[in-house]
Amino acid sequence: MPEISRRGFTALSLVPVGAAALGAVPAQAAPLPDGTPPPQGTRSEPTGEFTDLLDLHGFPAAARPAKVNTLNVFADLGAWHAYGLPDPAAPEHLGPRLGFSGPLYLAEEYPWYLSRAFTRFGLTDGHTGQRVDLRSEPAPGGHSAPGLLTQVHRTDGLELTLTLRFASNRTALVTAEVRNTGRIPRTLRADWSGTLLRHTTEPVRSAPRLAATRTGVAVHFAEVRDFDSYLTTGQARFEVRHADPVKTTVQGDEYLTTANAPRRLAPGQSAVHTWAESYTFDEAERRADDDAVRSALARPEKVAARTEQRWAGYLKGALDRIPAGRRRPAAKAVQTLVTNWRSPAGLLKQDVLTPSLTYTYFAGGAWAWDSWKEAVSTALFAPRLAMSAIEAMFDYQITEASAERPQDAGMIPDCIFFNDIRGGGANWNERNSKPPLAAWAVWEVYRRGGDTAFLRRMYPKLTDYHAWWYRNRDHDGNGLAEYGATVDPANDSTKARRLAAAWESGMDNAPRFDEVAVTTNTDSAGQTTGYSLEQESVDLNAYLYAEKQYLADIARVLGRSAEADHLLDEREQLGREIRTRMYDPGTRFFYDRALDGAPRAEAGKGIEGAIPLWAGAATAGQAAGVRSALIDDTQFATHLPLPTAARDNPGFNPLGYWRGLVWLDQAYFTIEGLRAYGYHGDARRITERLLTRADGLLGDGPIHENYNPLTGEGRNSTNFSWSAAALLELLRTP
Repeated sequence: MPEISRRGFTALSLVPVGAAALGAVPAQAAPLPDGTPPPQGTRSEPTGEFTDLLDLHGFPAAARPAKVNTLNVFADLGAWHAYGLPDPAAPEHLGPRLGFSGPLYLAEEYPWYLSRAFTRFGLTDGHTGQRVDLRSEPAPGGHSAPGLLTQVHRTDGLELTLTLRFASNRTALVTAEVRNTGRIPRTLRADWSGTLLRHTTEPVRSAPRLAATRTGVAVHFAEVRDFDSYLTTGQARFEVRHADPVKTTVQGDEYLTTANAPRRLAPGQSAVHTWAESYTFDEAERRADDDAVRSALARPEKVAARTEQRWAGYLKGALDRIPAGRRRPAAKAVQTLVTNWRSPAGLLKQDVLTPSLTYTYFAGGAWAWDSWKEAVSTALFAPRLAMSAIEAMFDYQITEASAERPQDAGMIPDCIFFNDIRGGGANWNERNSKPPLAAWAVWEVYRRGGDTAFLRRMYPKLTDYHAWWYRNRDHDGNGLAEYGATVDPANDSTKARRLAAAWESGMDNAPRFDEVAVTTNTDSAGQTTGYSLEQESVDLNAYLYAEKQYLADIARVLGRSAEADHLLDEREQLGREIRTRMYDPGTRFFYDRALDGAPRAEAGKGIEGAIPLWAGAATAGQAAGVRSALIDDTQFATHLPLPTAARDNPGFNPLGYWRGLVWLDQAYFTIEGLRAYGYHGDARRITERLLTRADGLLGDGPIHENYNPLTGEGRNSTNFSWSAAALLELLRTP
């Protein structure tokens, strides 16, 4: 299987499958007026099972989208720009032309719109000299299928089919096929126009600049280093290149590109206009992508075939074990993950899975535990992408050679971005790590399509990460770890350290962290190595318990039996500690434990108390106690089940992020825990309530970051990757 390239064209394995498997069925064009069948071209109008999985219609209202973008977008192959479909209710943005909305592009770490519709395709009648009105009545907004956006318009004796696919991780390929369905020959000249969508304030307002090129038009970007909102270096470029000879004129924020020669079409005859739209960060990327652009312009049908085959492979892997009636939401989950895939750029050395392209602060980087969860599900359909998403985080594993934090050797940063903190990046974070799910992710990716070479690369890195938790996050050395914070300039106060420690849990503002103090960790020489919350968290230790099993499994595959045996001995001891010190018999639930104290039952029940079931650390009796809380409608059996804080928790807030919203990843872990202890009926019932009551989950709405437990309303980020990953797993469970 080819490797994912580090720059330029992205090659993935191809699985030949017919078009019908993707839901892209050749359009049934109307016969010609004399009754002869239309010629068979490359037109495709999605009409099958996977048409319009997500509502992609709409034009941006401003250059800078809202923090939660109200529009959904489509990207593929790890591209850093994305598109949507036109809104039929707003035809004024296209006029008599056709086009796709956007593009949305990433100014390194932040999403912005370049235009409402940058490339609007038009035709002029060579006989009359008049512009042809390409609008249909009623105005269709187009459709999407896996890997494809398309529009079909029929007007004035013409049929026009517009398609957009990605040819590489920097380039989208667009084709416009014009077919003469009338009785007389037509002479038509093609043209393209667009207008920049500018921001309201400087310096971003003046950053984009149009320029005519020999093959089309380009947008150059001035250098702007606003690390909170907009980042360009002066080398980035968006460029449209045409297959046919063209001439472009630019006037202010508008351009017009015109084909040098008209096309004469006899009745039934077609002409195809092809162009590439590339977004690159520097000249090196443009050179690396040049062959892909040339090839795509010369043979667009190959791009179409490659895209169809690749997506057929994705869906074949992802939809295995999915019931027939639930295949569409599973395919939507795949589409969400693929749109959030970013290829190498800046300091991101490998392909990553970002949380969401439609949330301002989640679009341009990767988080550690997000990546672990996303990779497991992505391995079902793109195992090399899954491996890359994991290894990209480990590219920045702290080592003893670190100038800033050698004491943190083995740690994985919270998140990595295009720019790091040393270069001024505002989003890169080494103030804390994230929960240790990496070994689980590596093992599951291996099981679902990885190889032993992957295990061999990852094992020493995983053991270093595992050891870091006990060296830097076990304040009293009793074998039970705490969440904490690193020695970092940003962690310069007790408040900052406590915040970073809560971030390290991934459950940022959960009630269990209210008013918990922070203590300092030191090495044998008395040097500060980091900070810990003054409580040992049950989920953290359950994750570490599970991690010892996964590390042992990996060690055995690699022939390290003695290491596997040692890890299992440690696991057995940790399991005893979790069962005896973190379970409260009175309330029959697991809790975080105060240092040298009892389980903190007074903090209220949280979904973290179910993680020992997922990890297999609970006794059967303890699992029964947790189960009773999970099915109690005064606790976790809310309208949409499994809130992160029980309904009777004093800190419960149905809109409070980790204080009560339902997160699908935690719901999935909980359901798997119930299943592991034999509560299959409960698991099925809870899963069904999640799927049917979470707003838009089974329809064409975006998959949300979290959901209101009392109403099912989607909250916060849209098109959220780990929710998509969890959805895919929930749909697969029997």
